[in-house]
Amino acid sequence: MSSRRLLKAASAIREVVSMAIITELRDPRVAGVTVTAVEMSPDMRQAKVHVSIMGHEKKQADCLEGLKRSAGFLQAKINDRIDTRYTPKLEFVIDKGVKHSLEVARILKDVLPKDDEPEEEDDDEPAPLDQPTEPQE
Repeated sequence: MSSRRLLKAASAIREVVSMAIITELRDPRVAGVTVTAVEMSPDMRQAKVHVSIMGHEKKQADCLEGLKRSAGFLQAKINDRIDTRYTPKLEFVIDKGVKHSLEVARILKDVLPKDDEPEEEDDDEPAPLDQPTEPQE
């Protein structure tokens, strides 16, 4: 069970790391990265940073290696921005959630029948109130 303190720390670390990756990281391997979540250990000494990386497998592996190499720089940024007793050691993992959801959507699109014919409207229904009706004489 995560405490409120851990959730606040994880949120702050997510914000700092994502902004540092976008604005300050100059490694050419690190591109197309989105920080999706951060998990903190109960003692707040380790943080697992989940990232979504766009591109093929080779590009993802290169980008993940670039993130691991720049972990010290990102930890220094966390230390500058967040006042805690310990600066957490960062571990980067690829978040496959986005790719899995796209794959599930593709499979469902293939499996489900296509709705080419529009549904017929019933003429028995009364007209909505916001549309004027024809005057009766």
